[in-house]
Amino acid sequence: MKKIKVEDFKISSKVNIKDLETKVDLGVGKKQLERELRTVSENLADIQNTMYAHGKYAVLMCIQGMDTAGKDSLIREVFKEFNVRGIVAHSFKKPTELGLKHDYLWRHVIALPARGKFGIFNRTHYENVLVTRVHPEYLMYENMPDVNSLDDVDDAFWDRRFNEINNFEKHIAENGTIVFKFFLNLSKDEQKNRLLRRLNKPSKNWKFSPDDLDERKCWDDYQDYYEDALNRTSKEHAPWYNIPADDKPAARYIVAKILYDTLKEYTDIKEPELPAKQKANIDLYKAQLEEE
Repeated sequence: MKKIKVEDFKISSKVNIKDLETKVDLGVGKKQLERELRTVSENLADIQNTMYAHGKYAVLMCIQGMDTAGKDSLIREVFKEFNVRGIVAHSFKKPTELGLKHDYLWRHVIALPARGKFGIFNRTHYENVLVTRVHPEYLMYENMPDVNSLDDVDDAFWDRRFNEINNFEKHIAENGTIVFKFFLNLSKDEQKNRLLRRLNKPSKNWKFSPDDLDERKCWDDYQDYYEDALNRTSKEHAPWYNIPADDKPAARYIVAKILYDTLKEYTDIKEPELPAKQKANIDLYKAQLEEE
């Protein structure tokens, strides 16, 4: 099996999105990948249990990708070995009326994981520099004081928004949140195949929406804006990882391995020591139970 190296997927310099891989051959079949994923997932769950007891770090996992990139199934498969108390997932869709009465980051801030927990953002704050660039008219719903028409949405507006996102991520990273950002990089041909499967399989019809085809027409625009976002916001404290997403089992394994290989380097994540008095009396506590 091909060895996974975190640095091979990490975006640490300027990229051209057309040069990024959408498929990778790990040298093994689906069943072997599923077995390997289960092992890594179990190891990740052990780390999370320790993190829960330690209470000093949180993990924020951000997932972005085009429609049908496999976000939901990746979350399901990577984290199926986790204790549910230690993980919470949020799927960010169209902002609610309440959300639109706050700044665009508000709903993401209130969903951040507590220390000791894993938080997953299925679609993220990056929708605000992706979807809104493809469809800038959506910004008018935010009712911002300095945006009275689309003429006010200029390069300076987007520069400011990217700075705000970078500052947000730097702030949470400096306060104990370990940030991972995964771009599920799907090819246009594979998206077509997956949309057709949704239409051809009655049990999957509910997943299809005509809006999917409208958004597909904007494919090139989305690719341009993803490239810009990756280049502007992949930082050491909050890196982006390009995850080839045409092969779902491989993508799931790569994500899990990146999480595990990165987190295991945090040697300061460990179970807290018992108070000296309790530790000294462990044998006494055992005897009390055994004598019942």
